Amino acid sequence: MMRSLGNFAGGCNVQFAQNPENEELIAVEINPRVSRSSALASKATGYPIAKIAAKLSIGYHLDELPNQITKTTSAFFEPTLDYVIVKMPRWNFDKFPGADNTLGLQMKSVGEVMAIGRSFLEALQKACQSQENNRMGLGADMKEWIRTEDILNRLEIPSDDRIYRLKDALRLGVPEKTLQKMTHIDPWFIRQIKYLVQLEEQVIRYNVAEDIPKEFFIELKQCGYSDAQIAWLMRIREEEVTRQRMSLGIKRTYKLVDTCAAEFEAKTPYYYSSFETENESIPSDNKKVIVLGSGPNRIGQGIEFDYCCVHGLIALKEAGYESIMINCNPETVSTDFDIADKLYFEPVFWEHIQEIIALEKPEGVIVQLGGQTALKLAKEFHKHGIKIIGTDYASMDLAEDRGSFSDLLKALHIPYPRYGVARNADEGLDLAREIGYPVLVRPSYVLGGQSMRIVINDNELERTILHIFKHFPENRVLIDHFLERAKEAEIDAICDGEEVHIMGIMEHIEPAGIHSGDSAALLPTYSLSEETVQTMVEYARKLAFALNIRGLINIQFAIKDEKVYVIEANPRASRTTPFIAKAYGVPFLNIATKVMLGTHKLKDFKIEKKLEGYAIKVPVFSFDKFPNVDKRLGPEMKSTGEAIRFIKDLRDPYFRELERNRSMYLYQ
Repeated sequence: MMRSLGNFAGGCNVQFAQNPENEELIAVEINPRVSRSSALASKATGYPIAKIAAKLSIGYHLDELPNQITKTTSAFFEPTLDYVIVKMPRWNFDKFPGADNTLGLQMKSVGEVMAIGRSFLEALQKACQSQENNRMGLGADMKEWIRTEDILNRLEIPSDDRIYRLKDALRLGVPEKTLQKMTHIDPWFIRQIKYLVQLEEQVIRYNVAEDIPKEFFIELKQCGYSDAQIAWLMRIREEEVTRQRMSLGIKRTYKLVDTCAAEFEAKTPYYYSSFETENESIPSDNKKVIVLGSGPNRIGQGIEFDYCCVHGLIALKEAGYESIMINCNPETVSTDFDIADKLYFEPVFWEHIQEIIALEKPEGVIVQLGGQTALKLAKEFHKHGIKIIGTDYASMDLAEDRGSFSDLLKALHIPYPRYGVARNADEGLDLAREIGYPVLVRPSYVLGGQSMRIVINDNELERTILHIFKHFPENRVLIDHFLERAKEAEIDAICDGEEVHIMGIMEHIEPAGIHSGDSAALLPTYSLSEETVQTMVEYARKLAFALNIRGLINIQFAIKDEKVYVIEANPRASRTTPFIAKAYGVPFLNIATKVMLGTHKLKDFKIEKKLEGYAIKVPVFSFDKFPNVDKRLGPEMKSTGEAIRFIKDLRDPYFRELERNRSMYLYQ
């Protein structure tokens, strides 16, 4: 097919379809370019498709180019794999109430994960653990459906949770042929998932972890089961399963992704885990630091954190550390095999991370660069005595805990909206009446404004609180007085313990009530008074020192009647950190990482900002993918990306149009 295109050189993507009944194969389309799946294929095989395609397009031949992995063979070969890859899309239908979650010809996913295993089942369960949707694997994790009728109705139409419902149906005894006829999924996949059901039927016969035979324990782990899944099936604690597994010597070993099924020696340290005898990841004696990635792209946490991780890894190398990356997102630069000194393509999931740390014995772990995914793991690191590079856990927890943080603001004489913390609906109703409507309601410890609502009466509040506890049963509900028609702004800063450098101050064009990720914003500010800006800077410095920040901090402000209120502080890289770095032409992430490490102080850097005029952050929405959803904007983030636009002055017609429509999509 490629030769029939004529004078062709470079990357190419061909789509095929196969009839599972008779294995008839047809070509659907051919794209004479690299595709979205090219990045996945490159990470899956270790073969750098885009790099090779670029060189072919300028006249090189395959046999002239070296294999980037082995360094000794040529690029004129087909990669040979001794492992299995599973790609699993990541959807965000929860952000779009009323959206049709039926899957079809139009793409609706916002990201994806890739998992590597020695078998299909191991890779499949790893992919489920990578999803960042509170799943511990493919089922066996408290989230199974139990009514056969509901499950079968759901399976009739392809949707985002189909693979979980397929497992539920098999668990409840629905015949394989019935499911194949209903879903048209290849029987091989159905039989594989059925095998998991059979394993689980054996697990539930045991009462304590010590009862599980070693050989069966190994088989469970080789089929991808997390300790948490095994514990749930047996109704015991995860720690008991982990302790028994370790006492039996059942630990992860790490295999190289080498493109040639170990026929030639690989020179690039790119690893995945399995439960086999030989470990190919030999830790060095160098001082090393692990950077945690942010998992799959999704609304509220996207490619901006990959930028942060990449520059963090580069800074680690420059500071003399061995850099180790853990992530499961094939769409990122941080998971290229030549960015970190060592790459573990693994779920950002505690059990996996814990064993990598036990093997590598790093100086510490950086959690500030991987968004909320990495930050949420800080508690586990603290509990297990693993050093967090930069701001410590106590300071992070203080910033995340609304009650403690508000007490800190009060002690620092920094204004903040009246607030309360509720553990149930009754408490919430009492608090809202005391604070006064309208109120902003949200769960604690979330990113992207997930399940955040502005409510104006008791009925709305009760529905919102019950919705939050249904989806976040472990969280508390935060209730803040909502400052109507206030302006919003934010500061990103770096603190080294002695100085605070204000990286940038961004003023939101839309009024308060629209999530910062959905609001267009200007760098620097355009309408705030000099006095207001100086007050914001003063509060930022106070908070950075009070929170004992070492590295990055982002602070959100609301300004009403010239009074500045602090809404929240995030002791990590924010979505706007890369924007500010690019707008000003300053490597802020490199600087911040070296400050976290303690190898440099802010005074060691000469920071020159190069922006002339203004930079506008413009959110990008994908409402065309969800035609029936409410397009009004509110405190829950809906944008799927952003762009940067430079203007010389405020007379620019593009900016004037944004300013004129600043309240058009506000959710009233």
